[in-house]
Amino acid sequence: MVADNAHLQQHLQQSQQQIDQLQQLFTRQRDAFSANPMPSAEQRIQWLKSLSQMLASNQDALIKAINQDFSNRSADETLLAEIMPSLHGIHYACSHIKKWMKPSRRSVGMAFQPASAKVIYQPLGVVGVIVPWNYPLFLAMGPLVGALSAGNRVMIKMSESTPATSQLVKDLLGKIFPEDLVCVALGEAEVGVAFSKLAFDHLLFTGATSIGKHVMRAAAENLTPVTLELGGKSPVIVSAEVPLSDAAERIAFGKTLNAGQTCVAPDYVLVPRNRVEGFVAAYREAVTRFYPKLQDNPDYTAIINERQLQRLKGLLSDAESKGAKVINLYPEAQGRRLPQAVLLDVNDDMTIMQDEIFGPLLPIVPYDTLEQAFAYINQRPRPLALYYFGYNKAEQQRVLEQTHSGGVCLNDTMLHVAQDDMPFGGVGPSGMGHYHGHEGFKTFSHAKGTFIKQRFNAARMIYPPYGKAIQKLVYKLFIR
Repeated sequence: MVADNAHLQQHLQQSQQQIDQLQQLFTRQRDAFSANPMPSAEQRIQWLKSLSQMLASNQDALIKAINQDFSNRSADETLLAEIMPSLHGIHYACSHIKKWMKPSRRSVGMAFQPASAKVIYQPLGVVGVIVPWNYPLFLAMGPLVGALSAGNRVMIKMSESTPATSQLVKDLLGKIFPEDLVCVALGEAEVGVAFSKLAFDHLLFTGATSIGKHVMRAAAENLTPVTLELGGKSPVIVSAEVPLSDAAERIAFGKTLNAGQTCVAPDYVLVPRNRVEGFVAAYREAVTRFYPKLQDNPDYTAIINERQLQRLKGLLSDAESKGAKVINLYPEAQGRRLPQAVLLDVNDDMTIMQDEIFGPLLPIVPYDTLEQAFAYINQRPRPLALYYFGYNKAEQQRVLEQTHSGGVCLNDTMLHVAQDDMPFGGVGPSGMGHYHGHEGFKTFSHAKGTFIKQRFNAARMIYPPYGKAIQKLVYKLFIR
């Protein structure tokens, strides 16, 4: 007991030191921004090139750290889903920063001539980024690229669930950036709470909807604008005509990547009632082709920690106790490698149909008409992503018009996130705001409307005292 109390006291003391350091770092970044409130395009591009070089030259170390945190994370998944999109995002931003920074010319009405108007894109100041554990590199780099492109200073709070990756990211960024430009905060939940209470000029949070509510509440105390990248139950609709092998293979890739621990992973699949059996068979074939076995398979990623593993097992137990049929696609498990499973006969009383799954479990919901599938989706909170499989273009258009989600893929899953020229974000319970590419630049910029007049002032004609003939003429010409 004495040892436990001593450990707790040490933990609290360390957390308080980290919290005190947060405010100091924030003040330093605020002062540094005041000294250089409009970095040049060349400076921003140089920042991003340094970041690119750092990522490219430390790939092996990053793969190793992420693998350590997961107990087993596929090296190829880290390359494909973390390092490659981070580098692509940097290269895209470097190619477009000068264009993005140019003031946008706007028109001035005849009544206000002679004058001109433009929108100037100004850095906000100090941006806070709260990173989740599921993609600890990409979900740190994406917001960082957007914020640096816009000329800001950035503070990043890494997840306590990925200690090896978090420490490595802190060390690597510390080698290329001064702390008054980019810094990384480590620590447990109490440090995260303190981080969200800082008076940032913008705060981006990626994570669970339940935590997002707390982040938004904390930010509201400072009227800090927020971008919330949350999640939800992203649905898949399989049409009545699409070849099941096509749909199952692409859904399987989305559901097995990172063992389903992805905010835009397919959460459940709506399948025509008469195609359920065929879809399950096609899905099983695709998954087992990707991963012939689990035992000692380095390609199959593990669940991040024991707590998440027990949560997923609890979802299975709850569903089975309420009548679900669980089809395990593998007979064995190994460590935290949770086998892929399909669930049939699910209902809304089951927790797995209420909460975001965030794991390798795939419920199947039968439907009879496309309208019924739309109704099922629209009766639930708006998801971060929606996926439709079918080659009928009229049906594709109906899906786009009659459902709401943060983003959509037609005949694929998740790859919309990797498109640098498209915004990424949620809607309603799945988030607010967006970033990536140009939208990221705009999210982390203040669009300052600017009205410009020179010496001649035609507006004097409407100055008081009122009732003059020229004013009556103005009203006759412009109020109609």
